[in-house]
Amino acid sequence: MTTASVILKPKRAQPFFGRHPWVFAGAVEKVDGKPADGDEVILRTSAGNFVARGLFNNHSKILVRLYSWDEAKPLDRDFFRDRLAHAIKLRHDVLKLNHGPTAAYRVCFSESDILSGLIVDRYGEWLTAQFTALGLANRREMIADILRELLNPRGIYLRTEKGIGKLEGCELHDGLLSGEPPPAEIVIEENGLKFAVNLAEGQKTGYYLDQRDNRAAVAKMCEGKRVLDAFSYSGGFGVYAAKGGAASVSCVDASDAALTLAKRNADLNGLTQVTTAKADVFNHLTALAQEKQQFDVVVLDPPKFARNRAALPDAIQGYRRLHKLAMKLLAPDGILVSCCCTGLIKMTDLEEIIAQVAMDAKRDTQILERRGPSADHPVAVSCRESGYLKCIVSRVT
Repeated sequence: MTTASVILKPKRAQPFFGRHPWVFAGAVEKVDGKPADGDEVILRTSAGNFVARGLFNNHSKILVRLYSWDEAKPLDRDFFRDRLAHAIKLRHDVLKLNHGPTAAYRVCFSESDILSGLIVDRYGEWLTAQFTALGLANRREMIADILRELLNPRGIYLRTEKGIGKLEGCELHDGLLSGEPPPAEIVIEENGLKFAVNLAEGQKTGYYLDQRDNRAAVAKMCEGKRVLDAFSYSGGFGVYAAKGGAASVSCVDASDAALTLAKRNADLNGLTQVTTAKADVFNHLTALAQEKQQFDVVVLDPPKFARNRAALPDAIQGYRRLHKLAMKLLAPDGILVSCCCTGLIKMTDLEEIIAQVAMDAKRDTQILERRGPSADHPVAVSCRESGYLKCIVSRVT
């Protein structure tokens, strides 16, 4: 069967020769052939020259996701096996994250591993898979088979992202994709600390692997300190802080289940100075400020505040309000840890928010570190939108 071609408008090919993987409908002149959603297509210039191979989805704003820039390499099982093997090689041979049956790391990170729409995480002997593109979702059995061949997990659990069904035109539901179902609790090890993970009910794919190195960096600043971990989820920053010698750690989150995990994680590591508070974080921080309570380290790690540009002004206001509260709670010479996973907000935007709030609070503030995600969440230079996580560590005097 002849592979359909997607023809670009004149002078629109340069980003795709540069290996950006997203072809929006506005860049396309016409489609030669009648590809079904999820079918392989060839992207061509207006002159008919080959650019790349991709997967078509007329339902999505991203009309074609690109995967291969070699005309001789179709998007078959061998192609996806090579891509996944290359991703695994980074984590095993370069980053040395495969340290045994309790290891946890990101196996494949979508655009960053040139597999747009696929996220795979390892938690001990189980994998989670998340499909955010219809083309790969339609190939999930093949991808699960490749993952079994390469990593031999006991099971693969499918996690879905809210809103993807509407955006991509595919209906997926959380559940077992392959092998044995995961137990209610899997205990992983990270930098010598133990964490309990619930693959079926936890946020994202079960745990925030992207903050691994940031947690370790912040822990070094917590000895003898009073620490507030806001939006703590399962207590990642808080547990690291306690292990780093913090005098006290308060984990605040709106989720009972998350705080139960946070307490469990403190217990797993024999840490007795961790307490939890179930509350709306903004309201709780406001109440603490009114009580004139103070902390030596404040960690702000909120969820994504904006999923599209229309929501960006409200998101910026949310980050600004959060930082105003943190400034009120920080003791002199306190450490402020500002995390932002809203991809539409850049590092410079986050710096500007911190600068404006510090100026309003009349507090001298020094940026000590600008950090990103752990290295198993690399940023593709051809798709820098994959660099979503910002973490700024500041000293507030």
